Amino acid sequence: MIEQRIEEVTRANQAFYEAFESLDIAKMDTVWAHLEYVTCVHPGWTLRSDWPNVRDSWVLIFNNTFSMKFELTEVMVQVAGDMAWVICVENITTQQSEEPQQARVLATNLFERIGDEWLMIHHHGSAVMG
Repeated sequence: MIEQRIEEVTRANQAFYEAFESLDIAKMDTVWAHLEYVTCVHPGWTLRSDWPNVRDSWVLIFNNTFSMKFELTEVMVQVAGDMAWVICVENITTQQSEEPQQARVLATNLFERIGDEWLMIHHHGSAVMG
């Protein structure tokens, strides 16, 4: 049972990064729980709380980015009951102007099992220096 849940969370995490790469807010809407207790911290940003505020942060990112590609490394998935978390390093290539930018971000993604779905309730990214 735990192996099955780890696979489900791994797929939910992949869906999050596919939505992120697509820069499509409709896809991002499908991976998040639309609840008042969801939270998000983008690198260098302050805390965003409540789904409308979290969603607005994604809209802002998507509207100011031409492309974004992720290669995830050091992925760790943990499940405890109806809660799960993924810790990983996001190796990101972004295009916000003519020159691509490279970045490494240490991310924590928290999921809650709601009904039959694992939905994101928290994302926190911190830039990795060096």
